[in-house]
Amino acid sequence: MINPGAYTHTSIALLDALKAVGIPTVEVHISDPDAREPFRRISFIRAACIATIKGHGTDGYPEAIDLLIDYLQA
Repeated sequence: MINPGAYTHTSIALLDALKAVGIPTVEVHISDPDAREPFRRISFIRAACIATIKGHGTDGYPEAIDLLIDYLQA
């Protein structure tokens, strides 16, 4: 699970790191970046993630854990 914050739309290095480790990852955002400025709608990180949870507040974190558990058990 990762909340990349502003690195979501600025860090290809973080994308490369996630791809390199190959660990199932869920991108989590407390707010919904798609409801904010247009530049925040771009996520470089998403290409290395199995899912994205956004706009669920801090409830997104346990949701991500549950999603990862389900993914790993499948």
